[in-house]
Amino acid sequence: MSDFVIAPPVTAAVPVLGGGAFPVRRIFCVGRNYAAHTREMGGDPTREAPFFFMKPADALVVAGAPMPYPPMTQDLHHEMELVVALGTGGADIAEADALSHVWGYAAGLDMTRRDLQGQAKKEGKPWDMGKGFDHGAPIGELAPAARIGHPEKGTIELKVNGAVRQSSDLSKMIWSVPETIAYLSRLVRLAPGDLIFTGTPEGVAATVRGDLLEGRVEGVGSVSVRIG
Repeated sequence: MSDFVIAPPVTAAVPVLGGGAFPVRRIFCVGRNYAAHTREMGGDPTREAPFFFMKPADALVVAGAPMPYPPMTQDLHHEMELVVALGTGGADIAEADALSHVWGYAAGLDMTRRDLQGQAKKEGKPWDMGKGFDHGAPIGELAPAARIGHPEKGTIELKVNGAVRQSSDLSKMIWSVPETIAYLSRLVRLAPGDLIFTGTPEGVAATVRGDLLEGRVEGVGSVSVRIG
């Protein structure tokens, strides 16, 4: 007999290329990890220590499901990203060992209520609600690293209604995947099932109801979602 006083929540999961599902524990996101995007957001692209924010695991939108336009915003932005899925965890992971903890990769979107984020920044308040809202993390199928390897370069691109909106290369990340994992593991003990959204290149912009977002990461996969 269960000791839970209410029904436990359903485990969030990402479909895996070839079959199966990857259970998700937490979602970490890296901020300002491409210099050109840092500039367009008014920041200094000088290499600084990475910083992170989080999204709830149940913010994931999978299997091509539509994303409802979220409440309390008039400025919903797209941010196309490479997503890293961890199969093993740990603390103080050495950079040289970091990729051994990666189970696979996916293409994902860090959707952002930019107006809420901007207002919170202006007032010196946390901007969790600009990022960590319902349906704010569309993601494509997860490709096992055992199948595709560990991408260090390749096109990362997003089309909105068929027109290219974001286009860059993974090699332009300020902090590489191994560096990011190693640094984050000094802040928290990472665990199997953790996802890391690795930052977006330049070209972020507003979306409206009805927009079709189609993103791809070369050698990894794609993500597609319609703003409902």
